[in-house]
Amino acid sequence: MSETLTIETPDGAFSAYVARPSATPAPAIVVIQEIFGVNKVMRDICDGLAAEGFIAICPDLFWRIAPGIDITDQSEAEWKKAFELYNAFDVDAGVSDIAATIAAARALPGVNGKVGAVGYCLGGLLAFLTATRTDADATVAYYGVGVEKHVAEAEKLARPLLMHIAEEDQFVPKEAQKVILDALKDHPQIEIHTYPGRDHAFARVGGAHYDAADAGQANARSLAFFKSNLG
Repeated sequence: MSETLTIETPDGAFSAYVARPSATPAPAIVVIQEIFGVNKVMRDICDGLAAEGFIAICPDLFWRIAPGIDITDQSEAEWKKAFELYNAFDVDAGVSDIAATIAAARALPGVNGKVGAVGYCLGGLLAFLTATRTDADATVAYYGVGVEKHVAEAEKLARPLLMHIAEEDQFVPKEAQKVILDALKDHPQIEIHTYPGRDHAFARVGGAHYDAADAGQANARSLAFFKSNLG
C-alpha cells in the first residue's frame, strides 16, 4: 500500500512517498534520495522495506529547487539535469527537511515510535548528517559523497550508524575514504563495511555499476541493522 504524505515546514510544504507494511504498529524508515529525485528506484526501495515490515517514507528533498523530480540514470540529459539539481541543492536545508520528515513519521498512525533513515549517494551524505544532527534512532549510509568534509560531526553521534563504502567509488577517491575510515572506524556507534572492486551506486538496481552479490550483502546487513535497532 502506498500513499502521498504532505510535510509542513516553516519554509513551505513538500510531499513524500509512503509505503506501508501489511501489519502495524511498525517502525518507520526515512528513505533519502539520490540525485534523481523520488524516482522508481527510491519507490521500489520503500516498497521493499514495507514488505519487510517497515513504514517507509521518501521525502521530495529537491522541492525547494523543483518539486516532483522523477528522473532516471539512463540518459545523458537526465544525468545533466541530476547534476544541476545536485549543484543547486542546499545540504543544510535538506537535513532540516529530513528532520521534519522524521518528526512527521513519529506522528503517523501505525508507527511504533522508532524512526530510522537510509540514504544513497547524495542521500548517503545526508544520512550521515541525519545521524549526527537529528534524533533518528538508527541510520544507514550507502556510498555517501562528501562525508570526508564532515567527519568532525561524528562527535555528536549518539545512536547507531551503518556505513557502506565502495572501494573504487569514482566520487569518493581513496584519499577521501582514508579520511573517513581513519576518523570513524573506531567510533563506538559506527559500523563500516567496505566493498572491494565496487564503484559508486553498486546497490542501485539497473545502474551501470550494480552488483547483485554485494548489493544483496549490503542490503542484508542494513535490514539486520534496522531490525535490531528499531524493533
